[in-house]
Amino acid sequence: MQKLVSVGLQTIGVLSPRLGGRLAFNLWRRPLARGRVRPNEQMVHNAARVEIVDNVKTYAWGDGQRPVLLVHGWRSRASRYAAFITRLLELGYSPVSYDAPAHGDSDGDVVSILGHQRIIRGLEERHGPFEGVIAHSLGVPFALYAVREGVAAKRLVMISGVADFGYLADTFCAQLGLGPKINQQLRRRIEQGYFDGDDQIWKRFSVTTGKLELLVIHNDEDEIVDPAQAQVLLRNYGDRAHFLRTTGLGHRKILSDPAVIAEAVAFLQDSDVHSDVHSDVAEGLDLSA
Repeated sequence: MQKLVSVGLQTIGVLSPRLGGRLAFNLWRRPLARGRVRPNEQMVHNAARVEIVDNVKTYAWGDGQRPVLLVHGWRSRASRYAAFITRLLELGYSPVSYDAPAHGDSDGDVVSILGHQRIIRGLEERHGPFEGVIAHSLGVPFALYAVREGVAAKRLVMISGVADFGYLADTFCAQLGLGPKINQQLRRRIEQGYFDGDDQIWKRFSVTTGKLELLVIHNDEDEIVDPAQAQVLLRNYGDRAHFLRTTGLGHRKILSDPAVIAEAVAFLQDSDVHSDVHSDVAEGLDLSA
């Protein structure tokens, strides 16, 4: 289905970039495919305490002590964190997550970064303050903006994340094979549809200097989010940022990799990051790309 839609949008975009942009925006608001709970996630998914808040499915595990927020990415869902949730529970944490609007089991249309901020703020009021926040992919800018605007957390783990807000539109168009003209039309419609025509959103909602300890995890062969986005995160957080580079996991398998989970949870647990992770930053990464 996605291939058929992609070819159709590409053809329409050649004839009329404006129409192509409008159709792309409609697809942006309501993704074609929703992530389903996988068999290996079902047990963890079923164990959650579920609440529906403003049509958003929220999930909580554990006894409420030491809550950790988990934020998923585009066309994903909370259950993708099943392996993380299992380990966090073993160590006495209480994972909290949600299916974003138009994702997983939540109804409605895709919401803006401001909508995610409100959802995360509501979860903080219900379950926080958070011991940590873990986010993946396009969930990274949503999580970081919420923290920037006052959501309380001690530490941050950002996995395969987007740092440049405009990269959301770029990635969406790249996955569908859409060219720069449709990309520009899509951006204008996002500005008009979610932000009253404000064309400064691409700078305003990009990652800025942060004050919390941050672990950035990214795979060298990430096929969805360019590893250069990790470098932007590291630059902005400076000596508070720590980097774990992985290979062979791509964009999705990284979330269930035992070594990644071990490092991420150790970072939440310890005041000092593992020396092998810290050394990537201490010895100086090439952040010029």
